[in-house]
Amino acid sequence: MTSRIAGQVRIVGTGLLGASIGHGLVARGVDVILHDASRANVSLAIDYGAGRAPVARDDPVLVVVAVPPDATAEVVAAELRAWPAATVTDVASVKAGILTELEAEGADTSRYVGSHPLAGRERGGAISARADLFIGRPWVICVDASNRGELARRRLVEDLVLDLGAFPVEMTADEHDASVALVSHVPQVVSTLLARRLGGASEPAIGLAGGGLRDTTRIASSDPELWVQILGANAEQVTAILKAYRDDLDTVLAALDDPAAPGARRTIAEVLAGGNAGVARIPGKHGQANHFSQLVIMVDDKPGEIGRLLTEIGEAGVNLEDLRLEHSPGAQIGLAEISVLPEVEERLAKELEARGWKIAGAFA
Repeated sequence: MTSRIAGQVRIVGTGLLGASIGHGLVARGVDVILHDASRANVSLAIDYGAGRAPVARDDPVLVVVAVPPDATAEVVAAELRAWPAATVTDVASVKAGILTELEAEGADTSRYVGSHPLAGRERGGAISARADLFIGRPWVICVDASNRGELARRRLVEDLVLDLGAFPVEMTADEHDASVALVSHVPQVVSTLLARRLGGASEPAIGLAGGGLRDTTRIASSDPELWVQILGANAEQVTAILKAYRDDLDTVLAALDDPAAPGARRTIAEVLAGGNAGVARIPGKHGQANHFSQLVIMVDDKPGEIGRLLTEIGEAGVNLEDLRLEHSPGAQIGLAEISVLPEVEERLAKELEARGWKIAGAFA
């Protein structure tokens, strides 16, 4: 693989995102320079092969700032001063406030192109970094008044995005912040509040938890320090959505206070139907809101069974669109929920049953 970027790339910040960018670029033959305020962090990232240490002759064409949101503007300004010919981008999850800070400092924002990859993992640090972290993920490139005429610099950031296997999406900083508030920041708050209710629950109650609770609370295990920064930086956008969420919750509460009252059940049904409509808009595989059929298959709790199931689905000539696994504590079986195109569901069910698999359910 060769890179679209001709020249050195300097990465400031060697956590999960910074080190993953380094790995992806090194794999394409890019000379990657790593810098971090922590010597231990940068040494670890270098040991893992994400890049090299800085030297006096360095002259990067692109600088990627991958530090916590509350330090991003300060570091971007410093990098703009240090490398007067370089394009500087960042990967912070909030954009408008950074741009405002840079403009207030009088930084050369014509060379700054804010960006944000919508990718990550539950674990952080260089030890968790992966070259394939960004493959197939959207990566916002900000187009604002300060850089609107700097097409070559935006294209350089776009080259970075494409090199890493992501797909670029152009937005203004304000559009970005409003969008991530809706699809990322508010879900984090809601998931956290739901998980917080589990703190005082009894062990028998927790033992009843299934896939629905796991799905809705998965992101509640995210780093509190990072999210304090993100939510504080995007407070206005997040607050507006949470207030609308509160209004919806009040509507449901009022209906449930007297479920037998005229119109109460209709109110609840309309709220639930609105949720159905919203879920249908979430992009699925290949970026489309496809509707798949689900087969739930019982799988013995022993080594190799999942591998055998996937192999036999392939032998049946069916493309697997999604897979979810669930295992109840103490049970000797698990459930594999597979998603396939509706037109192959019946054929696959018959094929798997003929091979000895037990179908626990099928859903459109």
